[in-house]
Amino acid sequence: MGESFLQALTEVGDVYTLSLIVAGVLFGIVGGSIPGFTVTMAILVVFPFTFAMDPVSGIALMVGVFVGGYSGGIVSGVMLGIPGTPSSITTVYDGYPMAKNGEPGRALGIGMLASFFGTLISIIMLIFFGPLIAKFSMNFRPWEITALIVFALTLVAGLSNGALIKGLMAAAIGLFITTVGFDRNSNLRFDFELDVLTSGFEILPVMIGIFAFSQLMNNIEDLQAQGDAKKVDTNVTIPYRKIFSDISRQKLNTLRSSLIGGLVGALPGTGGTVANFLSYDQAKKFSRHPERFGTGIPDGIIASEASNSAVAGGAFIPTLALGIPGDLPMAIMMGVLILHGITPGPLMFEQNPVLVGSIYVSLLIGAFIMVACQIVLVRWFARVSNIPQQILVPAVLMLCAVGSFALNNNLFDVWVLFVFGIIGYLLWKAGVPLTPLILGVVLGENLENQLFRALELDPDWTTFLTRPFSALFLALALASIVFSILQNRKITRTLKPQGGT
Repeated sequence: MGESFLQALTEVGDVYTLSLIVAGVLFGIVGGSIPGFTVTMAILVVFPFTFAMDPVSGIALMVGVFVGGYSGGIVSGVMLGIPGTPSSITTVYDGYPMAKNGEPGRALGIGMLASFFGTLISIIMLIFFGPLIAKFSMNFRPWEITALIVFALTLVAGLSNGALIKGLMAAAIGLFITTVGFDRNSNLRFDFELDVLTSGFEILPVMIGIFAFSQLMNNIEDLQAQGDAKKVDTNVTIPYRKIFSDISRQKLNTLRSSLIGGLVGALPGTGGTVANFLSYDQAKKFSRHPERFGTGIPDGIIASEASNSAVAGGAFIPTLALGIPGDLPMAIMMGVLILHGITPGPLMFEQNPVLVGSIYVSLLIGAFIMVACQIVLVRWFARVSNIPQQILVPAVLMLCAVGSFALNNNLFDVWVLFVFGIIGYLLWKAGVPLTPLILGVVLGENLENQLFRALELDPDWTTFLTRPFSALFLALALASIVFSILQNRKITRTLKPQGGT
């Protein structure tokens, strides 16, 4: 492991790779600073540029965007009161009041340092727990992996904001999309008598269409509201001594919030938003002065930013160790690996130790670059929040189309992007969560391969129930659905009296 880590350090320490990390961090911060752009959108825009790169360079660029994106949301959250990304919503609760109280530099500085420490703690979690989980899962056979994927999909669907049926339906649609074209035995199915569908759909245009296109359409609908938002005052000065004092008094809060972010990030389908709210809630419960939360205190900013940045390392744990992406950005990151012929999972730590080490090193270097860029260029990042959506939306849409075309130099992929973009937008308008759909697309092929491999080894379906871990994952999948149903009924009973009479 030591030799692999040193080799990874040598590869990532190359001037070209370091410049890619810097570029990725800068773009991620800029993307996170723009209200409504989100970390996922930034990663989707950069994804096509990794096609011509080697795996280490491609991953280094994406990791830079990932680290920068989660920290960038603080800028518009503090300066405008509008979270740049969903994972920085609770940052607004105390960051914006602190800015209105005449201390925007203090709020930004606290958030930057909290993001830095959160990322570092999550990297430590990844280094220690990633290989352990991978080693444990080496005992998994096709039955266990199939059941694990089913559990991941039901867990994501169950976390779809109370829309359990719609979440399960979205996951099923995602799985169906992967059945277009040839199967693993070269049997043609669901081509709808169109020659262009015999090869199936590429993951990238489908993902960009479903998520990015629908988000851009949502931004267009909000143009009027964005137009009324006040402009940012970029005259920001960071009081370094004060923010270091604030952080030093919040050691326990920083550690607790970072651990929450790392653990939540390791759960499929959760991500920064869930970690954000959970960490803020816990910080308030453990505080000696909970009544001051929301008035502009460091406690809330630290809890929010440390947790959402810690998601970065935590989300890599299931992606690398199990081949199950923790959230949408990780699903795209997994797509980069697959694009270069690398299959994430337990064997990755043995077959590609240098690449795994490169991810560790890229995260670590990205954390230092992130805090340095934020401190030096904070005034410029603040100006990014003022970019009007009328300019942003068409520019991003054009980049998405170019990226899809560059995949195979095929115009069909551009049409796939727009068609699935319309489908994603209609589903979003109907209240159907898109995360289960995306994960269904990403995991569908692996689920099919593992399922048929299991049945080829033993045609008896009851084997899924007689093998301990397979049965455990299926039981957890069923439990997650039952729990979601009970939770939805509880919410319905709570809201019923309010709307009854």
